Amino acid sequence: MTDFSTGGTFGTAIREILADDTAFTRHQEANLRPDVLSALGERIRETGVKYIYYMVPTLGARTIAKVVPAEHFERMLRKGIAFHRTALTDLQTSREGELIGGGVAAHEFWGLPEPETFQVLPWDPEVARIFCTAYDPPHLAGGGKLIPLDTRALFIAAHRSFTERTGLELRSGLEPEMTWVGPGIEVVSKDDQSPAYQVENLEKMRPVYKKVIGYSQAMDFNMIQGDYEDDGQIELNWEYDRAELTSERMTTYRQICKQVARELGLQASFMPKPYNGKMGNGCHHNLSLWRGDENVIEDGRIELHATDIARNAIAGMLLHTPGSMLVMGSTVNSYKRYWDAGQFAPSGADWGLDTRGVAIRISANGRMEYRLPDASVNPYLSHLYLLAAIEHGLSARLDPGDPGRPSEAIAEVVVPNTLGTAIEAFEADEYLMGAMPEELTRIFLQLKRDEWARYCGQITQWEFDQYWEAIP
Repeated sequence: MTDFSTGGTFGTAIREILADDTAFTRHQEANLRPDVLSALGERIRETGVKYIYYMVPTLGARTIAKVVPAEHFERMLRKGIAFHRTALTDLQTSREGELIGGGVAAHEFWGLPEPETFQVLPWDPEVARIFCTAYDPPHLAGGGKLIPLDTRALFIAAHRSFTERTGLELRSGLEPEMTWVGPGIEVVSKDDQSPAYQVENLEKMRPVYKKVIGYSQAMDFNMIQGDYEDDGQIELNWEYDRAELTSERMTTYRQICKQVARELGLQASFMPKPYNGKMGNGCHHNLSLWRGDENVIEDGRIELHATDIARNAIAGMLLHTPGSMLVMGSTVNSYKRYWDAGQFAPSGADWGLDTRGVAIRISANGRMEYRLPDASVNPYLSHLYLLAAIEHGLSARLDPGDPGRPSEAIAEVVVPNTLGTAIEAFEADEYLMGAMPEELTRIFLQLKRDEWARYCGQITQWEFDQYWEAIP
C-alpha cells in the first residue's frame, strides 16, 4: 500500500531527482557538445545580439539575471553564472534582519544556461535572454545537485518523471488578468454596470494590447484572444501547451507587460486585488491531461462531462486545495479577492459543469479550469502542486462526487480565506508536505510567515477610521 503521508510516488520521485549529484556535470557536457556550441553561436551571429540576460525565476515569481556580452556565450555554457543563494528568495530580509534562505553566509549557486531557451527581446534586438538551471556548485561537498528553490527546473523534472510513470502529459493555458493605470486609459464605469467587453474600452487600451500582443508574437507566443474586464483591466490569452512552456511564457509575459508600461508611460500591475468592488486579477489555470495525441479529459461526447481520469484528477485538486492555497494565493492581498462578493472569484472547494462560481469548471472543450490562482502566482510552483495533487487523485482513484453533491471527503474541505489560515493548511497537508522538497517548503513557509507577521503588525487607515473615535 502506498504511504501517501510521504507524498506517494510523486514525493519519492522528487527525492530521487534532488539526490542526483551528476546533474550539473551532465548539463555541462550537453552544453559543450559541438553541435550545441555551433548552433548558439550561429543564432547570435544571425540576430546581431550583443548582450544576453542569463535568467532564473525566483520562488517569489520574480526573475533574477546577470547581463553578459554575447561573445562570452561558450564560457557561460561551461561555467554558468554565479548568484548568492538568497537571490532565489528575492534577497528578502525578515523582520529580524536576516536574509531569508540562508543569511549572508549562504554559499552561491551556479546557474547553467539552457541554450534552447535563447530568444531575442523584440523591443531591443541587441539583447537576448537565456534561462538557467540552478545547481549547488560541484566543488562543494554534496554539490552538483539541482537546487530545490529553482521551481522552474524542479517542475520540468517532476513533470518528466510524472509522464514516465503515468504516460500522461499535463498541458495548460493561463488567463492572466492585470490592471493598467495612466493617462488616456481611464474608464468611468457605473456602479451597477460592468465595463467588461465594451469595444470602446478596448479602443482606449489599443496602444497597450497592440504592443503586448506584438512583442509576445515576436517571442513565439500563439496569441489567441483578449478582452476588457474591468476598469483598466485586460486579459490577453495565448494557446495552451505543455505546462512547463506555458509557465515559461507567463514569466516572459510579465516582462513584456512591464516593458510596454515603460514605453507608454503607464503602470502595469499583477496585484491580485487592487480595488474593492472591482474585479480582482486572477490567473485561471486551464488544465488537460494527454496520452500522446489523446486528451483523456474528454471522451468525444458533445454534452459537458468528465471522464473517470478527469474525476480522479479533480478530486485530487479539490482535496488538496487547502494545502496548496498558500501557493495559489501567495500574498496577503490575494485573499481580498475571495472576500469581495459577486466578483467571480470562487471561495469553496467545489466543481461544476460550465459554471463560473466554482473552484474547478469543466468546459465544453475538454479542460479543467482551476479558478483559484491569482495573477501574482509563481506558475512553476502552482503547476508543481497541481501535478502532485492530480497524481494523488489518479493513484488513489479519489472521487469528487457530483456537481452540487460532493463526496464525503470533498464536502469536508474548508478553503483558507486569509494568508494566516493558508499557512496553517499548508503545514497540515501531510501528502503535499511529503511530496515537496523539505528546503522548498521550509523556506517558502519562512517567507510567508514573515509576510503575514508584517501585515498583522501594520495599523491601517481602516482601523484608524473605525476605532479612533469609537469610544466617547
